[in-house]
Amino acid sequence: MNHDTVRAVAIGASAGAVQALLHILPSLPAALPVPVMIVVHVPADRDNTLVPLLDTRCQLAVKEAEDKEPAMPGTVYFAPSDYHLLVEKDGSLALSGDEPVNYSRPAIDVLLESAAEAFGSGLVGIVLTGANHDGAAGLRAVAAGGGIAIVQDPASAMSATMPAAALALCPDARVETLDGITAFLSGLVHA
Repeated sequence: MNHDTVRAVAIGASAGAVQALLHILPSLPAALPVPVMIVVHVPADRDNTLVPLLDTRCQLAVKEAEDKEPAMPGTVYFAPSDYHLLVEKDGSLALSGDEPVNYSRPAIDVLLESAAEAFGSGLVGIVLTGANHDGAAGLRAVAAGGGIAIVQDPASAMSATMPAAALALCPDARVETLDGITAFLSGLVHA
C-alpha cells in the first residue's frame, strides 16, 4: 500500500483528543487530496467545540458532517455530538442515531468499520489517545480490508488505553508519534 492509492483518512480519539488534533490538523496542507473524517467522544448534551477551534487554525476546511454529504478532498469532517458518523458505499457521509457502541455515540468503531467497507485498501485508519477500547475493532477492520492502520504510540499518548487496545487487536499497525502521523498525512499531498 502506498500513498498514491489513499482515498480517505478516518481518525478516532477520546481523552486527550483536543491536544492531539491541535498537533496534527493545523500542520496539514490545504492541498490534501483526500477527505478526513473524525470521531471524538463528545457528551450528547454538548456541542462539538472542536470545529470552531480548529477551523481558525487549519489550512483545511473544518466542518461538522451532514447526512448524505459527499466527502470532499481537503476537508475535515467531525461527527456531530450524539450521532454516529458512517461512510456509505459511494463515499458519501451518513449520520445515525442508532444505539451507542462502546457506550459512545458517536463511536469510533462505527466510523472505521463503515469507512473500511467503503474505501477498502484506500483507507488510512488512525487511533489516537483515549481512555477506553473504542476504535480497536474498527482498526482491525481497516487492516483486514487492506488499508493502512496507524496507532498513536501509547507511550506518547495523553491516555494510552485506546491506542494500546487498538494495538492488541491490530498488532501489525504502524506505531507513530503525533509528528510521525502528521508527516505521513502531509506526504499524501506529494503522492
